[in-house]
Parts: sequence; C-alpha cells; structure tokens
Amino acid sequence: MTAIESRTFTVAASAEAAVDQLAELHAQATTALNQALKRYISARTEPNAAERSLFRYPELRLTYQCHGEVPASTRAYAKVQAPGVYAVTVTQPAAFRNYLLDQLRPLMRDFNVQVEVGMSERNIPYPYVIEQGDELAGSGVTAAELARVFPSTDLSAATDDIADGLYDWENADPYPLALFDAARVDFSLRRLVHYTGSGWRHVQPWILLTNYHRYVDQFIRHGLDVLREDSRFVRMVLPGNVVVERGMDEGEAQAIIGGVLWHRYQMPAYHLIAEDGHGITLVNIGVGPSNAKNITDHLAVLRPHCWLMIGHCGGLRQSQSIGDYVLAHAYMRRDGILDRVLPPNIPLPALAEVQLALQNAAAQITGEQGDALKKRLRTGTVLTYDDRNWELRWAQERPFINLSRAVAVDMESGTIAAQGYRLRVPYGTLLCVSDKPLHSEIKLPGSANAFYERAVTQHLKIGICALELLRCQLNSLHSRKLRSFDEPPFR
Repeated sequence: MTAIESRTFTVAASAEAAVDQLAELHAQATTALNQALKRYISARTEPNAAERSLFRYPELRLTYQCHGEVPASTRAYAKVQAPGVYAVTVTQPAAFRNYLLDQLRPLMRDFNVQVEVGMSERNIPYPYVIEQGDELAGSGVTAAELARVFPSTDLSAATDDIADGLYDWENADPYPLALFDAARVDFSLRRLVHYTGSGWRHVQPWILLTNYHRYVDQFIRHGLDVLREDSRFVRMVLPGNVVVERGMDEGEAQAIIGGVLWHRYQMPAYHLIAEDGHGITLVNIGVGPSNAKNITDHLAVLRPHCWLMIGHCGGLRQSQSIGDYVLAHAYMRRDGILDRVLPPNIPLPALAEVQLALQNAAAQITGEQGDALKKRLRTGTVLTYDDRNWELRWAQERPFINLSRAVAVDMESGTIAAQGYRLRVPYGTLLCVSDKPLHSEIKLPGSANAFYERAVTQHLKIGICALELLRCQLNSLHSRKLRSFDEPPFR
C-alpha cells in the first residue's frame, strides 16, 4: 500500500465542491498553526502531536481510468496523457479558486476521472502563515527557536524539477497534477511581496515588464484616466499596498500617489484591477537578466495568461531610427543565467497569437499601416546580453551578431522569453530603439529626454492594447508549443 492510499480522501462531486473542500482544509490548517504560534510566543507552550498533525497542506488527487485510447484534445492543458493517479499539494485555494476551476471543470467533463481531496503529509512551514512579521517583534522568540518547534521551510521540497524536465515520470507514484506544488508556490508568494512591495493577491493575470521607470509614470497616468471613465477597472494598487479607487477626487488621488515610496522596493509593481478579474500589472524589473529571471520565477506560480516585455533597446541596423519599435521573432541568448536548465541552443518559438496582437496594437496606436508601419516596426532577432558594456568587446561579438542577423540588443528580453517557455507562460517582446551604439547615435541628455517624452507614452499604450486584444482571444492563447511530452494536466 502506498502512502497516498493510506490516507483518507473525500470524493468531490464537482469542481466547485473540490475547491471548497481544499479551501476548508487549508483554512483549518493555517488557523491551527497560527493559533499554536501565538500560544508559543505568549506562553512558550509547544503544540502536541494531535495539533501537529493539523499543520499540513491539503492535497488534490485525480484518478484517471481509461479503457481503450486516451481521448484526443486540442487544448494545451486540462487533459491527461495516461491512466493513473495524479496529485498535488495546494496552498491558498480560495485565492486560486478561478484557476483551479478552469483546470478541473474541463478535466471532469471530458475525461473519466475521480477527483478527491484530503490532507497531505507535507507540513506547512510556519513563516507562510505569518502575514506581517510583526508577531515576533518584542516577543523574545527568535526565528531559529521557532524553527526547532514548528515546521520550517525546506528548500529541497521547493523545486522546479517538473518545469525543467528533471522529474522521473516513469517511476512516479503519483504523477504530478501541476507544475508547482504548495511549498514552491508559498515560497514565491512571499518573495513577490518582498520584491514588488505589494500583496501577491493584487497581481493581475496580464503582465507588462519594463526596464525603465518612465513607463511607470505613464502607467499611473493611464490608470487614473481609466478610473475616471466608465471602464471595467475599479482600482489601482501601488507599492506599499497604496490604493486609488475609481471615482476618487483628482486631488486626493494625486496626493496618495505622491506619497508612494516605490524606491524602497527592488522591483516595484503597479496593479490596475478590473472587476472581471482580468486586470493589468506593470512591474519595473530594472536592468539585467538576473532581475528578469528572479521576478518571473515568482510570477509564474500565479499562472498568468501572458507577460510582455516592453522596454528600451539598442538598434543594430543603420536603417533603424531612434523611436522605432522592434518586435522580437527570435532571441539570441547570451545572458547565461538559464544555460544550465535551458541551454541557449534550445529554440524559443514565437507565439503567433502574441505576435499578431503586438503588431495589430502597434498599428492601432500609431495609426500607421502597410509600408509605413513596416518602416517603424522592425521584426527580427533580439540579442540579450548579461554585460551592459558589451560594446567594449565589439571585435569578439561582431561575428555572433552578424550570424544571428540580430536587429536589437538588450539585457532582459531573451531571459523573459526563455522563462515564459520554461514555465509555460505565453510571452512576447516589443522594444523601442533608444540608441544605436554601432552608429554613433548614443543617448545624450537633451535628445534622450525629448525621446522619452515622445516615445514612452505611445509604447506603453501599445503594450496595454496588445493585452486587451489577447484577453479577447484567451481560449486560443495558451499554446501547445509550450508543452512537453511529459506534462501535468494543469497548465
């Protein structure tokens, strides 16, 4: 008898019932752990064995029985590839309710599956139920002491083996139901709060990533504009969880925005929240592939529908002009940061839906069509470096640039696309040429400021428009190009 067979699970009659049971078990577990923590901090009373047995993540289990061939499905997700038992531990099921329902409903409709919910054997680390961290202040209890008494984080249990193709599917019992288990998700949820300066629950499923703060200024202006209109957006959440509500007086809103201390956070995030759940988040990731990998590692556990890179780049062709756009159709990765898990010789496919959305958005916002648009919007290979001063190695780098036919160079786009491919999140890149380092057109203070004022607003509008176009074709967005041979049923 396997470990999973020795535990008690309850059959769920519907997807809704399954998620409700998960939410109930998670609430019981986190409440019990929180109460035990508070009791220990105040009176040094350790939990007994019965209490400790409650400090566990809930588990979702799916058993698929197939008599004959597995039914074919054109979906990229919500399908099973072989008969067997699939399972995953789950955290924050109430917050992930819509995502869980989107996966379970088609699975239960189209396949002969039995869905069950029970308590797993995986403990919830105590830091993941402490919301603010103020609970320990002045108590005299150290984190090291709590780790001896309560379940603590086990980094060996929070891995990306499934996403990276390192999971042993042949000997798996049970099979994984999703890319990320509860420990991996909780790890990233806390990191998102730390890096972005706002609660992870505010992050929206449509994400813009940028490498320059001027895009933030324009995003805030756009947010204020749509909040004044009769739109689907209801509020904007800024770093520090500062909230601007729809209908708020202009003066009050500006006063609130002026008090935001965004510089306290490494990669501040700005969330334009919609009443239909399909809002937009902008994250200023700063410069470099390390930040790009870091934030996308954590955003991926929220299973966003798409992330787009909109930022600046160096144009590599004489025919380009400052302010032109580059739509990446391919990436030459010389960032080095993912080489161990996703070697640079692995191709990153362009996703047709994303490419068309970006091109159509550029046409809508610029008002240009045909040859005029082609002159302004260049498609081609983007070269991503980990060295900002790559020009100092021009003699060595020229052969690679020449062979790749690269049209632009930056420090984030290839990493973000590789992360989307690796973590199964649709991705795309639209860059704006801010200088031409090989043609003596560099950023000088006066011309740079004039360029930024002219270009950033339009560029941001194109990114937002592209996400709106993609939102209207959500069912076709999640591509089978991002799925491997051995793939969990959940996207």
